[in-house]
Amino acid sequence: MNFNEEFSLLLRACYPIIYLPTREEERAEKAIAEATAKLGKRNIYIWDFVNGYQENPNNLGFGKRNPLQALEFITNMPKNAGGVFILRDFSRFLEDIAVSRELRNLARILKSQPKNIIMIAPQVQIPEELSEVITVVEFALPTAPEIKTEIQSLISATNQNLSEQLLNELVRAAQGLSLERIRRVLTRAIATNGKLEEEDVELILEEKRQSIRQTQILDYYPATEQISDIGGLDNLKSWLLRRGGAFSEQARAYGLPNPRGLLLVGIQGTGKSLTAKAIAHHWHLPLLRLDVGRLFAGLVGESESRTRQTIELAEALAPCILWIDEIDKGFAGIDGKGDSGTTSRVFGTFITWLAEKKTPVFVVATANNIQTLPPEMLRKGRFDEIFFVGLPNQVEREAIFKVHLVKLRPHNLGNYDAKRLAYETPDFSGAEIEQTIIEAMHIGFSQNRDFTTDDILEAASQIVPLAKTAQEQIEFLQQWVAAGKARLASKNHDLSDRIQSQLN
Repeated sequence: MNFNEEFSLLLRACYPIIYLPTREEERAEKAIAEATAKLGKRNIYIWDFVNGYQENPNNLGFGKRNPLQALEFITNMPKNAGGVFILRDFSRFLEDIAVSRELRNLARILKSQPKNIIMIAPQVQIPEELSEVITVVEFALPTAPEIKTEIQSLISATNQNLSEQLLNELVRAAQGLSLERIRRVLTRAIATNGKLEEEDVELILEEKRQSIRQTQILDYYPATEQISDIGGLDNLKSWLLRRGGAFSEQARAYGLPNPRGLLLVGIQGTGKSLTAKAIAHHWHLPLLRLDVGRLFAGLVGESESRTRQTIELAEALAPCILWIDEIDKGFAGIDGKGDSGTTSRVFGTFITWLAEKKTPVFVVATANNIQTLPPEMLRKGRFDEIFFVGLPNQVEREAIFKVHLVKLRPHNLGNYDAKRLAYETPDFSGAEIEQTIIEAMHIGFSQNRDFTTDDILEAASQIVPLAKTAQEQIEFLQQWVAAGKARLASKNHDLSDRIQSQLN
């Protein structure tokens, strides 16, 4: 059921108070007017704090700077007079005891009258005492058909005929933006060139990055890393390569469902975050990074609202990659102690979406400490697969050394003994291998010469790998994997031998 159908049904069913959380006030009011017109015999009244009621000349300015008076206006309306009352930003006044009481009184009265109160605000902020009388209806960002209609409307004045390919590229680039932002950026492009061109797709993408940055929840990551930048992890890379075309129309026609996502488990520095970036680059999809900690806010209900906003934005940008780094830290307080259950509610909303989402949002979550993750996160159906990204074996360490050295000294790779380096760095993670090379470069640079294999080995001798400082955590992870809880990301990875080596 889309918004128009759901909203019209609530109006006919005499739901007294409806709450629309959206930043697109103008578009929401237009949608409300369209739904109201189909019912007939209902006038629309719009109130805001600065101007009061505005639509009817007889009531112009009534209730100005007085939210309680705005509600009394509805109370004093004739019983049989139909009306839809749009109250802008009214959530700011819901904590007032007089306003709250009047709303509850109105909720009783309006159940039997052809009247509805519609609150429009950017976020959901509803006090506990009003939760039973207010119905929240999601007002999603514009769909692809809506965006297409808007673009066609804008270019109609230019007498330009867009190719179907360019039109589709513009629509796809604009998904996830409000109509106001789309109008703004396209009007700017038209004013600059007199028409829309292929280069304007990048303008829209930049506007999208700005929009995402303003949420302060999601980051838009430019994905430049490639699958070839990952040393080892052959099982994981094969799994990803097989799914490279899984978001295409051909895959839908074949009957394949959209891939859901991956949970990558392992200690720090083993390439989990690099894998998320490489997936986005290889699949040519936008990469969004979610910091779970940013979901939590001080105001009651704001954390849940931010979670819904994040989901809405990710789905509007689909197909895309949603990268959740260190998800174990974000949901470590799932027992809800000390936060009135906010963490539990946010977590519940998130895992329900993971299990039920239909849109092509591929979630890549990484976790270092599997012990802090709630069992619900690991249940089948949340992710397509759980991979264990362990410490690289000798063959993989050699590949990782070569990946870094090829980038730094592409013409002098033969000067470095990658096989010896791999042999001399047991239990080093990929991040620690990179750090040894950087330290070796400092050694060579300080002596006004190029760095050597011996410099890298000297640097490695000064590093205490995480495998020794976090031995207990690694042992737990490896035994957890040995019990069949996850797939190995690497081939030729003898887990039992590695567990034994760690125990020794």
